Amino acid sequence: MPRVYLSPSLQDYNLFINGGTEEEYVNLVADAMEPYLLASGIEFTRNEPGMSLSEVIDEANNGDYDVYFSIHTSTAPPSMAGMLQGAETLYYVRNPYGAELAEIVSDNLQNIYPNPEIVRATPTASMRELTQTTSPAVLVELGYNDNAKDAQWVKDNIRPIAKELSRSLAEYFAIPFVEPEED
Repeated sequence: MPRVYLSPSLQDYNLFINGGTEEEYVNLVADAMEPYLLASGIEFTRNEPGMSLSEVIDEANNGDYDVYFSIHTSTAPPSMAGMLQGAETLYYVRNPYGAELAEIVSDNLQNIYPNPEIVRATPTASMRELTQTTSPAVLVELGYNDNAKDAQWVKDNIRPIAKELSRSLAEYFAIPFVEPEED
């Protein structure tokens, strides 16, 4: 059974332009992912709010995880606040498995993001969550929290986002994606 370390953002200081925080909304996405992951036979562990990034990385590296999966939103530089849009899945440039997962996530997010042409997978060599974790890792930036359209899209699409992120993990693991039974 595949095992995922699910790491929603710990950044309670990144504010959504239309209210709320990055930590709040990406944790709602992670909450909504849980039934999909369980139904698809994917085990997971989640970080806890209040942990430091170093604690999260240590916990992920001390477990037996097939993937490290981080969920965030972006914030534009102050001079461009509110002007940037788009979803981006970052992966460590030297990890082909992270690249594969990032491409799958980007392809699936394009199915629901209003402007699919600005959804992309991007290599990087500078983010601790990607360079210091031992499992293949991705960091999904769902949109810009300082852009009113992106922030509202995230808020209005918690469940569809969770579904596509979960579908991406099932696809990466080459297992069937299973919808949870309705209560």
